[in-house]
Amino acid sequence: MNRFTLKLFATLRERAHAAELVRDFPDGTTVEEIWRQLVGEFPALGGHHDSVGFAVNQEYVEGDFKPHQGDEIAFIPPVSGGVSASRIGRITIGREPIDVAALEREVADPAAGAIVSFTGTTRRDNAGRIVLRLEYEAYDPMALSEMRKLASEAIQRWKIVRIAIAHRVGVVEIGETSVAIAVSAAHRGEAFEACRFAIDRLKEVVPIWKKEHFEGGEVWIGCQTSHPPALE
Repeated sequence: MNRFTLKLFATLRERAHAAELVRDFPDGTTVEEIWRQLVGEFPALGGHHDSVGFAVNQEYVEGDFKPHQGDEIAFIPPVSGGVSASRIGRITIGREPIDVAALEREVADPAAGAIVSFTGTTRRDNAGRIVLRLEYEAYDPMALSEMRKLASEAIQRWKIVRIAIAHRVGVVEIGETSVAIAVSAAHRGEAFEACRFAIDRLKEVVPIWKKEHFEGGEVWIGCQTSHPPALE
């Protein structure tokens, strides 16, 4: 069993009549499972109409995150002036292949007349080198937090319905997808603009690095928009 400190804010705190709780859960329990058990303990939480966000040790996480002994878990209603979490689909980082079709289904909505997706794949040639594969590494908690921020910014700047983002880490072979973004909107123009913004911003601020393995060597590329010097 693991003991966690659970923190509730604003409407959640009022509905549970508690700002902080200490509870024990079995190993491997996800934050979403902890939330569901809290709703069982405090049925009034089930009446919260907005999506609830999860944070562990002051970093946003997805519902499938598994906290560790002693972690602080916060359940967060949408912040004042923020974007409803229901408009942000899955934001993930993982080693498994990205299912782009599933990401597009994630953003599908009756209010959307257009779905635009971007898929970044590993190409064979770069800077005069024959690329064998790429290898990605991420600072996961911060990367997920920054991806959510850019998704929120896209929603605020364009009238989009929903956005979802997935990024691979580990080895990505030639032709495989390393990053995918899906955006839905009532009209295609805003979906295109928001999708382009999201991938450009991701490459600027999200702490993900890649190592390029090529014939004759390898090199880390700290900024994803940069490239190793061309062969002489």
